[in-house]
Amino acid sequence: QVQLVESGGGLVQAGGSLTVSCAASGRTLRGYALAWFRQAPGKEREFVAAISRNNDNAAFYGDSVKGRFAISRDSGKNTVLLQMNSLKPEDTAIYSCAAGNRVITSAIRSPRAYDFWGQGTQVTVYL
Repeated sequence: QVQLVESGGGLVQAGGSLTVSCAASGRTLRGYALAWFRQAPGKEREFVAAISRNNDNAAFYGDSVKGRFAISRDSGKNTVLLQMNSLKPEDTAIYSCAAGNRVITSAIRSPRAYDFWGQGTQVTVYL
């Protein structure tokens, strides 16, 4: 079992930056695909970013965040980070991290591909 705990959410003005992190315990994240999803009130869960479980650590992004967000893996700290820049009010949501060791590249954007989830951290962007 992998336990995931997000942190770093908060209130930020539009145009600002914020980094959220997801710390894992129970197992090393080596060999796991890692992803961030978000869900705003009244909306469906949306794919934000993912990093491959392969050695290439290829990164994938949702269209709405491409060029503004960056996902990275810190293997030493067993953590995955999401650096968010140029934030917009529409980025307001609960951000959740997910992990899976059977995720194939074609399914990396699907929440159903992941076995382990954190509780989420709230990010609110105001004008």
